[in-house]
Amino acid sequence: MARDLTIFDISGRAMAAQRVRMNAIASNLANAGSIAGKEADAYRALRPVFATHYQGQAATVDVASMARTGSPEKKLDPDHPLADATGHVWQAAVDPNQEMVEMVETARAYANNVEVLATARSLAMDTLRIGK
Repeated sequence: MARDLTIFDISGRAMAAQRVRMNAIASNLANAGSIAGKEADAYRALRPVFATHYQGQAATVDVASMARTGSPEKKLDPDHPLADATGHVWQAAVDPNQEMVEMVETARAYANNVEVLATARSLAMDTLRIGK
């Protein structure tokens, strides 16, 4: 029989999920503005898909998969070396402003879980001191 999740397990998994989210944001920002010669080759933003994981009476989050989102933008640039026969290139489907908003949200969620862990540790230590 599996043991129930502790607050440390729950926060740890939440922090791991936010780390995956932050890595996806970093990849998206690194590829913002990139150009491809074909629509199929153009970069599309990565987004983690989260799934709720239940164990006993507790629930936490896991990353179920990674999804590609957005539609690349077709631009006329006949002088670009990747331009197709009609002079078009495809720009990555990444909105840097949206990515920055996602980054702030992700950093705050991660920091909140760090605070939860610190509080839980402090309470556990106080409980041990009472028992002495």
